Amino acid sequence: MRKPKKKKSIQKPKSQLKLQPLGDRVVVKPQAIEERKTSFGLIIPDTMSKEKPETGTVVAVGDGKIADNGSRIKMTVKVGDMVLFSKYVPDEIKLDGQDLIILREDQILGIIK
Repeated sequence: MRKPKKKKSIQKPKSQLKLQPLGDRVVVKPQAIEERKTSFGLIIPDTMSKEKPETGTVVAVGDGKIADNGSRIKMTVKVGDMVLFSKYVPDEIKLDGQDLIILREDQILGIIK
């Protein structure tokens, strides 16, 4: 007699983060900023005149924005994407010893492939 096969459940990849962003918000772990040093070992700080976008890895995404007609707009970014965002836009938080940022999906400048 044959044993019935068990159905495999397909699950979305879940982040290990204890924070679930709401709506179209995204939680990103920023990459470390490289410091510039002179040959003598002096650290040259970034100035506001040299604003450059930052990069980071998406660690959690919300369910998506709700449109005017009540339907939910699917998120473009997903967990694991490397993204480019403006330096002064996001809200910075510290959770479980990690420095993270929260921003809206429309504040992300692009996905790095």
